[in-house]
Amino acid sequence: MMIRVGLPAVVLLALGSTVAAVTPPMGTTRSDVFTVAPLGKRQNDLTITVPDTRSLLSGFAGGQISRTLTTVKVSDTRGGGDWVATVSATNFTTGGGTLAETIPSSDIFYWSGPATATTGPGTFTPGQLNAAAAQSLNVSRTAFTHTVGGGAGNNTASWNPTIVVHVPVTALPGTYTGTVNHSVA
Repeated sequence: MMIRVGLPAVVLLALGSTVAAVTPPMGTTRSDVFTVAPLGKRQNDLTITVPDTRSLLSGFAGGQISRTLTTVKVSDTRGGGDWVATVSATNFTTGGGTLAETIPSSDIFYWSGPATATTGPGTFTPGQLNAAAAQSLNVSRTAFTHTVGGGAGNNTASWNPTIVVHVPVTALPGTYTGTVNHSVA
């Protein structure tokens, strides 16, 4: 994921696996998108699909930027079994990555929200149901889980997570690059 910090404004490109963002020149606006390489198959037929593109938003140093992402989806065609989808992030850095050129992953928050769609048997549980439950991505967090319970069969779950970035007041202008990862096992 990349973020670009300009003198008064911060422009954020929200999530997937890899992102790019650009700071507009003062007095202009700009909408950019990023491309994400979705993760491939995991554990036979257990897959996760993440957003391919997303528009940028702008904000101010010392403020926060919040963006709902497009759909993240887990598909499980193993015929039954529990799974856990996780999410984490690296620090976002620019230039030499000094303290003033870093947005630490502890300032990047995530909440999955409720499922937007599910199929198949079992119980689907969000890692963070609402904004009040948002967690920083400085360590791997549970995004969503599925437990089989009494039934077996194929299943899917989709959700539209939200990323919130708290931009440090001391952030220097530049293009901040980092990664937000979703995985499933």
